[in-house]
Amino acid sequence: MFGAIRLPRIIGDHMVLQRNKPISIWGWADAGEGITVQIGTQVVKTKADRKGNWRVWLTPIKDKGPYSMSIQGKNTITIKDILVGEVWLCSGQSNMEWPMSSVRNSDAEIDSALNTEIRFFKVPKNVQFNPVDDLEVGEWMVVTPENISNFSAVGYFFARNLYGKYQFPLGLIGSYWGGTDIETWMDKSSVQEVPVLKDRLKALDTLDVKKLKEDVASKRADLQKYVKHGTDGFVDGKAVWADPNMNDSEWDSLHAPEIWESGPLPDVDGVVWLRKTVILSEAQVAKAATLFLGKIDDSDISWVNGMMVGKTTQEYSTLRRYKIGAGVLKPGKNVITVRVEDTGGGGGIWGEEKLLKLVLGNETISLVGDWKFKVSAVGFKVSDAQYNPNKYPTLLNNGMIKPIASYTLQGVIWYQGENNATRAHTYQTLFPLMIKHWRQQFQNPELTFLYVQLANYKAAPEQPEESTWAELREAQDKALSLPKVGLAVAIDIGDAKDIHPRNKQDVGYRLALAARKIAYGDSLITSSPSFKSAQFIGNQAFITTSEPMVVKSKYGYVMGFQLAGEDRKFYWATAKIEGDKVVVTSDKVANPVAVRYAWADNPEDANLYNKAGLPLGPFRSDDWKGITE
Repeated sequence: MFGAIRLPRIIGDHMVLQRNKPISIWGWADAGEGITVQIGTQVVKTKADRKGNWRVWLTPIKDKGPYSMSIQGKNTITIKDILVGEVWLCSGQSNMEWPMSSVRNSDAEIDSALNTEIRFFKVPKNVQFNPVDDLEVGEWMVVTPENISNFSAVGYFFARNLYGKYQFPLGLIGSYWGGTDIETWMDKSSVQEVPVLKDRLKALDTLDVKKLKEDVASKRADLQKYVKHGTDGFVDGKAVWADPNMNDSEWDSLHAPEIWESGPLPDVDGVVWLRKTVILSEAQVAKAATLFLGKIDDSDISWVNGMMVGKTTQEYSTLRRYKIGAGVLKPGKNVITVRVEDTGGGGGIWGEEKLLKLVLGNETISLVGDWKFKVSAVGFKVSDAQYNPNKYPTLLNNGMIKPIASYTLQGVIWYQGENNATRAHTYQTLFPLMIKHWRQQFQNPELTFLYVQLANYKAAPEQPEESTWAELREAQDKALSLPKVGLAVAIDIGDAKDIHPRNKQDVGYRLALAARKIAYGDSLITSSPSFKSAQFIGNQAFITTSEPMVVKSKYGYVMGFQLAGEDRKFYWATAKIEGDKVVVTSDKVANPVAVRYAWADNPEDANLYNKAGLPLGPFRSDDWKGITE
């Protein structure tokens, strides 16, 4: 029994309700309790069912307000400062989660973020083995410089573009988690349609959740032993744990390169200091020296013999390479110290072993092996990811989608796929299923669904090669066969060295263009152009696209094409625009049968756009078996 009316966290002061659609308001009360909901001149009554659940539907509201709402039963709840406008769910993995504080020109963007008609609600990260009805915490916030810095940058820039065009209020619900697979965001009914996931779902159904929670509690207590005396490695601003003369004999050991969750620190987030001692000769220390630390998840400050040699912030996939100044290295004992700060997920020095080394002139000294470590009290926590959200399907749908699924939306913006790239062929099935079942969960078969195609990332290939990221982009492209979906192509705004490109402004802009066209019926708006057909005549391929192409090149050269003959071996090709066609040839392919464009993890030279400045999306004319199939 509830004893009094209770509302879900998502319904509260400063919320934005969806305009021009029936609005769902729900909650809990005593069985049979009469409920009256009033907003403006509307009054709707209902009774709680025998389990205490109740729900009403408000008729569509056009005017933006502000409004107050009262919900009355045995008690009365009043909700204040409600606006009526457009409500969008922002979901996916880390590129949707990427905060305003870490984007290009972040200080200026945050300082200018002041709009009382754009509000946001951040869903807390929550792994659940069964669907739950409500969130543990959460509140609607008005966009101001003081509170926007940790919200989704893509979401904010999307809303800012729409507001600049239409001036209607916007409500953003942020439900995202970096490093997550699509399967964890799918509900049970959709997962049951995928044979390859059935065994994982069966394991979830038979999981002893009580025992798991007991094991996690025990692990939490055990990990506390690493936080000794509540200390940190700085004293009055001096890095005392980087002092080469400090006694580290009582420090514990871990292996590097290796994410520390695989070793002695499962599910630990926070700051960990690592030390490695290297013995050098006089001849060695006289040489030019560079310290290579592979990749570090997420941030580091690095010292050699107490002298700081480098610092990198929030770049978990970037290779660390720090030059060591003359006179820093000494004959005999030399101590390398790395302060690693992990904000979530994996932590530590990771990557290929060959990248963890000290280079002295032409000599390489491997730093692979045991490193001393000590956990700082700063930021220490046993992560909420102790229940890995990717271990079973449905976990984040249960905890982060189901509790808000009764809230009336206009649509979804989605940025995810990096985690599924190695299984891109299966994504062709999973992604449309997720869209279909989210529409069922939100009780809106016409829910607009907009998504970002994976940006360019990693080193550009020297020769044409197969690509998991290209296959994932293809899977995303295929979902356009569904109604009321839209794709924002991002192959030209990524970063070869960073899976988290800082240019989220253009991502938000392109999603907003898709919304203007699909959700708001603006016939003047165009989307990215697309491949229509390829015709092979002699040694040429004639490409037809959805609209005329423009080349972005100082010299007018068309780039990014590959051709293959019957041997299925692709070669770089030359291309030119002739009328409404792109004509592609290669002196290495006499009789081409297949053409590809921007088919790479990082198709950095792809340079075809439409007249609106939107890039031609990646494509291939062949249907040959891919590497993820």
